[in-house]
Amino acid sequence: MVEFRGYRLAGLTAASLLAVSLAGTAHAQVTLNVITAGDQNMLDYINDFLAPKFEAKNPGVKVRAVGTGPGDSGSQSVFEKLKAQKANDKWDVDVAVVHQFISGPMMNEGLLAKYTGDIEAGKLATRDSAKNALGANVEGYVMPMFNSQIAVAYNPDMVKEPPRTYQQLADWVKANPKKFGYNGIKGGMSGVGFVTGWMYAFAPSGLGITTSYDANAKSNWKDALASLKEFNKNAVITPGNAGTLDMLGRGEIAMGPVWVDMFYSWMGDGKLNPNTKLVLLGPGMPGQPMYYVLPAKATNQDAAKKFIDFAASPEIQAEGIVKRYNWYPGIDAQHVQKYLDQATWNKLFTNVTPADLATKGKVFPVAAHLKEIQESYEANVTQ
Repeated sequence: MVEFRGYRLAGLTAASLLAVSLAGTAHAQVTLNVITAGDQNMLDYINDFLAPKFEAKNPGVKVRAVGTGPGDSGSQSVFEKLKAQKANDKWDVDVAVVHQFISGPMMNEGLLAKYTGDIEAGKLATRDSAKNALGANVEGYVMPMFNSQIAVAYNPDMVKEPPRTYQQLADWVKANPKKFGYNGIKGGMSGVGFVTGWMYAFAPSGLGITTSYDANAKSNWKDALASLKEFNKNAVITPGNAGTLDMLGRGEIAMGPVWVDMFYSWMGDGKLNPNTKLVLLGPGMPGQPMYYVLPAKATNQDAAKKFIDFAASPEIQAEGIVKRYNWYPGIDAQHVQKYLDQATWNKLFTNVTPADLATKGKVFPVAAHLKEIQESYEANVTQ
């Protein structure tokens, strides 16, 4: 299983979840149980930000959220908890927040309800990530909580005319050796995402590998991998996601792929040249959403739908997702604009516009193809 960029929170047992879910029920007509894979900030976001606001608008409802752990294992724990209750008439989880990779298996196992057509916010998320999860058609079953996006950061003092496509980047790197850096295929998902975008641009299968598995696709990747090996001769392999940003901040490289939220965190901490900008390369670069999902037999389905609709509403997405965490919203970006001050809007959406996100913000490919890309890189590019 591919290990996506993770979040760090000690896992909680099913017994812990039950204990927390029962706490506070004496004074509430409904306790809405939410479980989330993710870092402490994910849990704090729900308990400290979403819950009080939702409860104020919905008297008699109490929101209780607990975490299941970081990365893939946290989402796997959600999957296993719901599967263990599959035979029960009602389940004790009303809303779950999971990584992209697990949503397809959860849907196929019959653990999720199809619900986004029943909420207003469901109309506001039209990106591929609202429909496609590593090749699984999850349309109707998932609502993106936010979208983490990979883009290329560049220092305009060193790059006067930034490349706008992968082909332009290849030409630029050839003319400016050792000024572009990325973290290969093992140093973090920004590097994996960059390589994936390269395959979208240069492999004959292109973006077709995001929607279905083609057993013949890999056999036609030879030229794309050979061109990437040649590209690497003039590139710098950096030591991880943070390593790319560090080298960029110290002026050792002029460009490199980064996670946008990490980029703005580093910018806010003064670790980057304040003039540093972002560009999303065509035909596209992948990102990784987190999803709100509705368990198929949630005890409080109506309240759960109302909670997700509230959490995905433009005003809440603007205040919580964009302003607090520098994430791109789960809904289409244009819907949050009127709820943001001009400085916040300009920070996130001037270099990478809503139109860029809509046309060039892509999903990762079908899981089997993503694994093949990583294996092919190791076999043909690093050797």
